[in-house]
Amino acid sequence: MKKILTTILLFSIVAFGQISKMQNYGIYNSSMPTDWKIFDQPSYSILYPATWELDKSGKMGTSFILFAALESGQDKFRENVNLLIQDLTGKNIDLDKYTEISEGQIKTMVTNSTLIESKRLRNNTTEYHKIIYTGDQGTFHLKFEQYYMVIDNKAYVLTFTCEQNKFVDYRENAEKILNSFKLKK
Repeated sequence: MKKILTTILLFSIVAFGQISKMQNYGIYNSSMPTDWKIFDQPSYSILYPATWELDKSGKMGTSFILFAALESGQDKFRENVNLLIQDLTGKNIDLDKYTEISEGQIKTMVTNSTLIESKRLRNNTTEYHKIIYTGDQGTFHLKFEQYYMVIDNKAYVLTFTCEQNKFVDYRENAEKILNSFKLKK
């Protein structure tokens, strides 16, 4: 019994510590699960489910990739969220221009692309543009949800990528991840 109480107490302290840290960064709200992790960097932070894998290797020019677990042995695609940061110094590109360029690239560079949604949003501190589109990559029929932010001559592109037929299953958690992203000043 004492061992069980110690385990419960230890878990409560760890969970409370995570919640306190999330509150300190301004990224916690009561709808956020308490078993999530924080990836905290000097210029940004983001929350993600403890069951997802964090890859900081820089593959494909990303700052990070968060991978969901494969659902079975037959599953061939890992749903993911990634961040790309582009230096726009000297290019005179604001969020409107960045969005226009990106939409054009989706149409010309993504096989069988269809733009589903494109709208400007604002959270408490940052204006961003949200785009949802579908397209094919090899044998995969994918759906993408992207958030574009242009701040201090840098473009931040957060992307959730999912198989089209699984989008509904992953969307709630993916949007919690995307919406937890916070730039530090």
